[in-house]
Amino acid sequence: MQISQLLPKTRLLTLALAGAGAVLFLIAGLPLPLLLGPMFACLVAALLGAPMTGTPMISEGVRPVLGVAVGASLTPELFGRMGDMLTSIMLIPPFVIVIGLIGYPYFRRCGFDRPTSYYCAMPGGLQDMAIFGEAAGGNVRALALVHTTRVLIIVSLMPVLLTLIWGLSLTAPSGLPAADVPLHEIGVMIVCGIVGAIGGARVGLFGAPIIGPMIVATAASMTGLLTVRPPAEAILFTQFFLGLGIGVKYVGITGAELRSIVVAAVGYCLILAVLSVIFAEVVIQFDIAPPLEAIMAFAPGGQAEMVLLAIIAGADTAYVITHHVLRVVVVILGAPIVARMGKD
Repeated sequence: MQISQLLPKTRLLTLALAGAGAVLFLIAGLPLPLLLGPMFACLVAALLGAPMTGTPMISEGVRPVLGVAVGASLTPELFGRMGDMLTSIMLIPPFVIVIGLIGYPYFRRCGFDRPTSYYCAMPGGLQDMAIFGEAAGGNVRALALVHTTRVLIIVSLMPVLLTLIWGLSLTAPSGLPAADVPLHEIGVMIVCGIVGAIGGARVGLFGAPIIGPMIVATAASMTGLLTVRPPAEAILFTQFFLGLGIGVKYVGITGAELRSIVVAAVGYCLILAVLSVIFAEVVIQFDIAPPLEAIMAFAPGGQAEMVLLAIIAGADTAYVITHHVLRVVVVILGAPIVARMGKD
């Protein structure tokens, strides 16, 4: 059977464009070629009207790799330091509140209705905000474009900040080669990913593809069943499909959406950047955490993308993911309350 019979032509085109983007970024010596290359290649192609199709099954399927990677990093020694995180963790609720107080009126002035304005302003997951926003009567298309643009900009800017400000090369291996990882531990990782993702989804856990495997992998790490992260090849594979997934979300975008929704999202990202720097600076000035961890913990990017960047940058993944999980929890807990406050 030919490949064209297994995959539609639009998906083959998408994979080809993403691969070309990765190669171009690699040749040009740009940071994170397997993440940013596919992302920008698919973004440009989408804006030019190329017929592309995403790979949702693979894009969702690689997220457990990140959950397992974080869980494998959570050792008894790291849990002993959780008390040191308490001060900066307590900044997350006011951080989200300030974002809402500024973001909601911003989107209202941009012409968005009440539920759409609120869920566009909240730095939660794209799927969560789209579901809650639709239930509240919001514009799902606007929500998807705003949050995709937020993630796109954060993912694009973070490597620049990491390389220019902190001088990180971002070329260090994110894990051991597969050949050096004990075979039985690869089996443990696969079990953690499958059990965590399926179990998390069944109990309605938010961010189940990442958080579920993270919980199971943490248990495996604490008991000594897991001593290393997933192989470097798995992290690279994950980068490719996460980048592709962000870019193809712009497929079908119209000129009107670009001028109104995306422009508003870009402006809001500038506001988020300022707020993130302010809160991160508080953490840095009070010597609560190093600059790298502080910036990554308060950068309002997507959960999967920020975990991936933390792994690649060599940041304290436990510190970073703890703050991002709490941010999403605060946003989700506040969503039903706001939904009952009324609609236009």
